[in-house]
Amino acid sequence: MADEQSGDGKQQRSGRGISRRGLLIGGAVTVGAGATLFHEELGRLWWRVPGIDKQRNDGDVDHAGAQWIAASEANLRYADRPADFTVDRVVIHVTEGSYATAVRVFRDPLHAAAAHYLIRGKDGHIAQMARELDVAFHAGNRSYNERSIGIEHEGFVDKPETLTDVMYRSSARLTADICARYEIPVDRKHIIGHNEVPDATHTDPGPHWDWDKYIRLVRAAAKDGAKDKA
Repeated sequence: MADEQSGDGKQQRSGRGISRRGLLIGGAVTVGAGATLFHEELGRLWWRVPGIDKQRNDGDVDHAGAQWIAASEANLRYADRPADFTVDRVVIHVTEGSYATAVRVFRDPLHAAAAHYLIRGKDGHIAQMARELDVAFHAGNRSYNERSIGIEHEGFVDKPETLTDVMYRSSARLTADICARYEIPVDRKHIIGHNEVPDATHTDPGPHWDWDKYIRLVRAAAKDGAKDKA
């Protein structure tokens, strides 16, 4: 399941303001160190400039057909991916609990973790709980949180019967869509399990997750997607 954040604090939207000294330096005609300082300050505050922060509308999703169910803002960090962080990994999780429980805990601000997507076992229904442009706290590793999309699957690592075929296929279409969007290679280097994240303390998706089947399905979905766009 999605891990608690590791060295990854929530970014506050208000940020820290430009100091009076910074404004004075920026308004002066002087060049050199003062102007450089002001430029660097503006660089750190780029997201406060009107029109740069991406619009977030209630109900918007990144994957067609997904249902929007917002995770708590405490369980993610606002970002502007891939402009600020390259997205080059998909991390596969298994919930170790029910779909309903996963929704509840990802919406709980005290949980300190959430994934971008959650897939239901009985029918492959997809809930999107964080926008892909934002950093969800799912991997337990700050760098991997920043560079990846996290997908939770309803089920248990020691109960292979909970890893349903319809869920595999729904997830494969989602992962293929993500890989196409960010030009991520469809292979085991870039599509990984939570247990493969550096310093991981979790074991999901577990020994019963069929990686050969999953990668085969993702590649087939990617091929179908490419045909549709041709």
